[in-house]
Amino acid sequence: MGWLSMPLASMGGHTSPKQYLDAQFNYERHATDDRQAHGYRVLESACPGNRVYYAALERFDDGVAGEVTAVVCLVRWNPKAADGFVFAYKDMSESMGPHEADCPLRVLERLTSTNNPVALDWRRRCFATIRRRSRRLPDGALIRFPEPIAFGDDTRHELMRVLRQGNRIILTRSDGGGRYRVSNLLDRKFEIVRERKISPTIFT
Repeated sequence: MGWLSMPLASMGGHTSPKQYLDAQFNYERHATDDRQAHGYRVLESACPGNRVYYAALERFDDGVAGEVTAVVCLVRWNPKAADGFVFAYKDMSESMGPHEADCPLRVLERLTSTNNPVALDWRRRCFATIRRRSRRLPDGALIRFPEPIAFGDDTRHELMRVLRQGNRIILTRSDGGGRYRVSNLLDRKFEIVRERKISPTIFT
């Protein structure tokens, strides 16, 4: 499915991508002569940074709850768009193997089990993202990247030290010199180097 674009007036009074998409995925089809009532309800959803929407959708048939699967929507949100088309989205199911794998844990925890290998791979990638971002980086830790990172001062560093300033993480050279910012640090591959501690010599 391609992108669906719309002006704010077409969003049905909703003022954010999450509000609009929650409403779109909550629906029920009434019973007909040859089909029972069915629909979907959003159990949990998130739209971090108004960039990607993630939702746990529960299917129900004739009022009976069924499986819960994930839907992912790529989002374009620009309230100041010159052409008036402030919102666009492109939806896909987890069984389509979305590249985006930043689904929050609270959404993943609502999903029911599946045997679909593509959906299982997507869920594994999401959990891997959560594990990476939950890594603890103490002040002063020495980390090693798989390959040197180039910086604006024309230097390249593979081994760097963590300098925490409140919630901010700044990197320095391994000797503590310099100040460097690495974008999306916790999404990158690196290892924490275990440094050998040298005990001081005590003379008696």
